[in-house]
Amino acid sequence: MPTQVTVNPGLITINDGSSFLVTANDGSIDDNQAQGFFVRDTRLISYYEISLNRYQLVLLASSNLDHHTALYQFTNPQIPTVNGNFPAGSLLVTIRRDIIGGMHEDIDITNYHSEPVEFQLMLAIRSDFADIFEVRAKNIVTRGNTETIWKDHVLTTKYCSGSFVRGIVTEPVCSTSGVRYANGRLMFYVVIHPGKTWHTCINFTALANGDILVPQQTCAVSHTTNASKVRDEFLTNATQLQSSNAEIRGFYQQALVDMGALRIEVDDNSHQFWMPAAGIPWFMAVFGRDSVITSLQTMAVYHEFARGTLLRLAQLQAKQLDDWHDAQPGKMLHELRRDELTKLNQLPYNPYYGTVDTTILWIVTLAETYNWNADLSMLDECRSPLAKALNWIDKYGDFDDDGFVEYLTLSSHGLRNQGWKDSGDSIVYPNGKLAEPPIALCEVQGYVYDAWLKAALIYEVWGEQEQANKLRQKAAELYQRFNDRFWMEDEGFYCLGLDNHKQQIKSIASNPGQLLWSGIVPPERAKKLAERLFHADMWCGWGIRTLSSQNQGYNPISYQRGSVWPHDNSIIAAGLKRYGYHKEANHIAEGIFAAASYFQAGRMPELFGGIERRDDNFPVPYPDANIPQAWAAGSIFLLIRSILGLEADAPQRKLKVQPSLPECLPDLELLNLSVGDAKVSLRFWREGEQTKWEVTHTDGELQVIDGEQ
Repeated sequence: MPTQVTVNPGLITINDGSSFLVTANDGSIDDNQAQGFFVRDTRLISYYEISLNRYQLVLLASSNLDHHTALYQFTNPQIPTVNGNFPAGSLLVTIRRDIIGGMHEDIDITNYHSEPVEFQLMLAIRSDFADIFEVRAKNIVTRGNTETIWKDHVLTTKYCSGSFVRGIVTEPVCSTSGVRYANGRLMFYVVIHPGKTWHTCINFTALANGDILVPQQTCAVSHTTNASKVRDEFLTNATQLQSSNAEIRGFYQQALVDMGALRIEVDDNSHQFWMPAAGIPWFMAVFGRDSVITSLQTMAVYHEFARGTLLRLAQLQAKQLDDWHDAQPGKMLHELRRDELTKLNQLPYNPYYGTVDTTILWIVTLAETYNWNADLSMLDECRSPLAKALNWIDKYGDFDDDGFVEYLTLSSHGLRNQGWKDSGDSIVYPNGKLAEPPIALCEVQGYVYDAWLKAALIYEVWGEQEQANKLRQKAAELYQRFNDRFWMEDEGFYCLGLDNHKQQIKSIASNPGQLLWSGIVPPERAKKLAERLFHADMWCGWGIRTLSSQNQGYNPISYQRGSVWPHDNSIIAAGLKRYGYHKEANHIAEGIFAAASYFQAGRMPELFGGIERRDDNFPVPYPDANIPQAWAAGSIFLLIRSILGLEADAPQRKLKVQPSLPECLPDLELLNLSVGDAKVSLRFWREGEQTKWEVTHTDGELQVIDGEQ
């Protein structure tokens, strides 16, 4: 077994919806770090320290119990008291925290010493009400007014900044002894006889502009939150995986658990749906690109996510021109926030539309969701948003009428780069120099090509053949135009994009790999493209790097200039499978699975370093990666789908399979796979170099066909 590497060492993160807690392993919160209790993009608790007679506890162990509960266990150091020194290791101190609306904390202390013990339990708790963007950047600016009141054994701290109001109410309950507040600390006078246990609960109620988020009174008893019920419903209805490879089975199960924790509720005409958020801790919000890509990755696991995503983004589709928010009519959002800076209009995230690809991928997702759910009412509900999205591509996406979709922020606080590689330094020439927007990224043109073809199929469902023909004609013209302008014959590869002078950005990067997924690559060029992706400068052994190691801007531990992103690799693998490169797709899957084996619980981080894989090293985690992260978890699902070659045609009640199991995965069984209103279970196994399969159970009408026939 490989040596286990802990991603983000020293941190424990739990959440319930968009409320989340990030602490050190010992449960403390340091206001100088990206830690705290956050509600609606504001840090309500910025400092937390527990002590006995001002002496810090000794951590024994700590861990998440599930996505919304964490357990910390301690003992005591030697503590001087008025009755002499109290021996170290005499107490077992257990702290349990639950995020359920607000936060509930249980503290239990058991005395294993032969004599009674007396001490003061002290809790230092502070609130800075910092904006989530400033916490993440570690650049916190003090703005509004804060007031703290201790009354009737309840500590209330409120923050006001104009119309922006946040607060935290701290209330000890069920305490074995009384509590005082002084000098910024809650203090309990504790007396415990031998073999006895002292207990208190603390409720942390969040206040947000009139909304009161009250925690459940759990007191360490088994309980179920609304979020847990939804998670359990998801886990019950999602496609299950069995295999003799327990490790890969574990990766899949962990991805299911993570996806269950990353849900945001969507209300559509009093019907409840769910969509995936982007990641914990920093992106528990509605995100356009992340949510549609995750929905696409998860289609063969739980296509209801996609429906929730489609509906929520359609609800928030831009209606007018607004440079501050980078909005144009028909455009789908990038990000929606509720933090102070956004509320005060100092940031444009309410919502912000600075993404070039979400609108296009929304169209792709709509068609793919219909392939899996055959829900004509969903298509009809999205009819107007689809027409507006298609118009956005023509009128605003290709704003200079050169036949390609490009991006350029018009907001003073907008994103410089607006593809999936959206960091400011991600798009570079071979010499490492930054490319200047407007930029037409190669993969975005592939998305447009795919979107037009898929929209044509949708219009055929509606009986609008003329519109379908127009879209196919536009796709055919883009196919030719793109392959003329973006192909680099000397490299046998596509350029990263076109710069502000309409010249090729000739960097070798992972972006062209996604063109295979879109289908815009001619078959004769697909072989060269596939081969180039696995040259040593791109393939590090764990996955395909975001940028060639030969580029002067390459840095394997940067965010997007040489790192490995699992979601990017899963999309590339799906494209390789589409073009018949089964072994190459499996090679990517093997690399990602191998990397996952080194990460805690087999949980894929958002990204990791592109350092070369060797027998004497391990994948290097990126320190600020979101864990769990939706499209990183989704990469496991899409890789499994690609290995099996699953393609649904729910309107025709058909499922195509084209399996090619890698050596690391000798057998696999999918249970509860949903296609339309039917469910099917499938078994796959290797015989020599061949993969065999059979249908083991079908509920409903569904024809499963071999994709090679």
